[in-house]
Amino acid sequence: MHNSQEFDLLITGGSVIDGSKAPRFRADIGVRNGRIAAIGDLSHCQGAQRIDASGKIVAPGFIDSHTHDDQAVLSQSDMSFKISQGVTTVITGNCGISIAPLRAGTPLPAPLSLLEDTGETRFDTFRSYLDALRARPSAVNVAAMVGHSTLRVMTMDSLEREARPDEIRAMNALLEEALDAGAIGISTGTYYPPAAHATTQEVIDVCRPIKGSGALYVTHMRDEADKSMESLEESFLIGRELDSPVVISHHKLQRAHNFGKSAQTLARIRHAMQCQCVALDCYPYNASSTMLHRDPKRLGGRILISSSKPHPEQAGRDLDAIAADWGVTKEEAAARLQPASAIYFGMDEGDVRNILAFDETMIGSDGIPTGEKPHPRLWGTFPRILGHYSRDLGLFDLEVAVWKMTGLTARNFKLDGRGTLAVGHHADIVVFDAATIRDTASYEAPAEPAQGIDAVIVNGVLTWRCGQHMGARAGEVITRHGAGS
Repeated sequence: MHNSQEFDLLITGGSVIDGSKAPRFRADIGVRNGRIAAIGDLSHCQGAQRIDASGKIVAPGFIDSHTHDDQAVLSQSDMSFKISQGVTTVITGNCGISIAPLRAGTPLPAPLSLLEDTGETRFDTFRSYLDALRARPSAVNVAAMVGHSTLRVMTMDSLEREARPDEIRAMNALLEEALDAGAIGISTGTYYPPAAHATTQEVIDVCRPIKGSGALYVTHMRDEADKSMESLEESFLIGRELDSPVVISHHKLQRAHNFGKSAQTLARIRHAMQCQCVALDCYPYNASSTMLHRDPKRLGGRILISSSKPHPEQAGRDLDAIAADWGVTKEEAAARLQPASAIYFGMDEGDVRNILAFDETMIGSDGIPTGEKPHPRLWGTFPRILGHYSRDLGLFDLEVAVWKMTGLTARNFKLDGRGTLAVGHHADIVVFDAATIRDTASYEAPAEPAQGIDAVIVNGVLTWRCGQHMGARAGEVITRHGAGS
């Protein structure tokens, strides 16, 4: 049947895990014009390029459901920290912070400041950001959201209060522009200072343009510690008011007295899923990473400094040790290090496993691609799921692990034609060795590429092969149901 066919790329002899949770099956895959053209016995076919996947798994390219790659997809467009672990698509604009729209000269409070390598590139409309990505493609596909904190920074003269009606109207207009340009949703980060004073009603009023649009409401909740249950209720309420799908970002329980509460939060999430569209993601580590806080309540436990503008030499050191060296309190040391980012060791491994094993949990790295000592999740998230949690601990089988980072994510974020291997779909494909795949990135040496990733194909173009970036920049901008493309 396929005898005379010629393909741009043939992947032969592999075990296909197609991203649907179905059992693996032996098949070849033929790629033509950036799409999957055939799946089956293609042994008599020709391919301009061939990859022998014998003994390997062939899966859809992984979709990182939670990234802060907004600037990196432009300034670090090879995206080696994602491509090297099999990621072919990133969701940007999370936690209420997006790189667009932002006017030149607008001062950026943390955590918005984490997004920028330099202050040189600013986009005063969302469309101009997406156009820049189309003009200079990245090595990965990008599906972008707009951030509520970014909208506040653009429209308010003080962030220390609730938005006024005129400011809400201005934010509505910016959100409408982003949605018209193709933003897949809006994210909030009411946990962070730039949005902490936003009431539930402000969030609902600002987000009203997404009602009926199919766009998502994605949230870094107000509280992931003592008030996690109340924060879940707030998130579900906002979703109901907007008639919009809700994504709970990087679900976790922080601080020792909350350890074990994932049993309650997951039960509540499961119940909500019966009545409204709710999704969640998680990263496979028991330490978080974000801006270095100044609030003493957020400076308990072990804190490892990832980056500091005034004191780059302190990256990779514990805040306690820095404070002791300087003869000051932790609060004073944190103030001196600003602007800075840090890693917080504040979660229970049992909760991490519970959340990862929950059947509807997607995988997102939440990596911050700046500084000398980023959280190892930037380079290690996906192989850590496949190696440590699936193969070594048996938390779920490989088919489920792949689904959590492909088909499930594509379904929840409405990424049509991606996330599963099927004829006609975009040829985003990863070939890996199930026996050897593992993360090697550590807190001491965080920028180490994974082992066991054989090949990564983005839109039909071979982008990573046997530990080497091939130089391709074949990523596309993914917009909401084709809007803005």
